[in-house]
Amino acid sequence: MQTKSFGKIEYAPESELEFPRGLPGFDERRRFVAVRFVESDPLIYLQSIEDPGLCFITMPVLAVDPVYRLKVAGEDLNEIGLPVARQPRIGEDVFCLTVLSIRETGPTANLLAPIVINLKTRRAVQAIARDGGYSHQHELLPAESLVC
Repeated sequence: MQTKSFGKIEYAPESELEFPRGLPGFDERRRFVAVRFVESDPLIYLQSIEDPGLCFITMPVLAVDPVYRLKVAGEDLNEIGLPVARQPRIGEDVFCLTVLSIRETGPTANLLAPIVINLKTRRAVQAIARDGGYSHQHELLPAESLVC
């Protein structure tokens, strides 16, 4: 597939991620592929298969917060094919990414609404954890570390 950011990339069809409801603000974009490069690890680029110009910069949520407590609503668990009886385990049931924003004041991570991917079905959702106590603008680098 041809992309705006990476040129031509190849991917296996079984590596596709399906977002049944799309992503907030991009409801019609439902098929993505995770693109990784050794030189930018741990960044993972979520490239839209349907829109060559749409790509989100993400990273594993545990790389930002090693003790992150995932809370997924029953509706979201149903959407990606997981049982609602218990919360999924990161790394066992799901892979969990945080979307990054690049701002003038420094990069932030959205820990309030992580992307949760069912490891078996590759169905995904951006799950808003309203009562988790997390921010959608978690600072990755404290302001004092940006001073030269």
